Amino acid sequence: MSETSRIEGLGRWRFELQPLDGSPTVEVADAEPDVWGERLELLTVVRALESLDQPSKVTLVGCCHYVEQGIQFGLAEWKENDWRWEYFGQMVPIRDCDLWQRLDRVMQFHEVDCRRRRFDSGHAVVNGPHWNVAVERSRVIGQTAGNWIKCHVGACESLYRRRLGMLLTCWMKALARRCRIGRHTLPAWRQL
Repeated sequence: MSETSRIEGLGRWRFELQPLDGSPTVEVADAEPDVWGERLELLTVVRALESLDQPSKVTLVGCCHYVEQGIQFGLAEWKENDWRWEYFGQMVPIRDCDLWQRLDRVMQFHEVDCRRRRFDSGHAVVNGPHWNVAVERSRVIGQTAGNWIKCHVGACESLYRRRLGMLLTCWMKALARRCRIGRHTLPAWRQL
């Protein structure tokens, strides 16, 4: 697991290594001055992988989208293109190139998989397409997630109806102005 935060100009990072063989958990934390955001997230992952003393299969939990997408889709292409990518028709250096190169070097020894944290029940059975949940308000999908969906679907449904109504009203007003249709006459398609 990795996590970062920014407090008073210091980028704080922390990672936790949880071995599956029952060995004790290793937790490392520190702060970096003037480093935060996606660079700090990437730095945390690099340091976590560099701290492993033997080749391992690693599952990253809690890494940001930037790091996850870079690991899954970007590294091979960036390395092939000499750590550059196409940006509006020009080949430009990738951001945080030094850290991506370190990560590429470490990944020659480790097999890395990225996972997201889940807040719902991981093994809930969903019957049918997702829109059935909005139609059938009383359906319960899972033990923990189902109650939340059951209670909040009505609010979401009415919110979407209101927004759709506002959108249609604005569109009709714009159409009326554009076509110079008076208030007393309606378009033929609206009279149906």
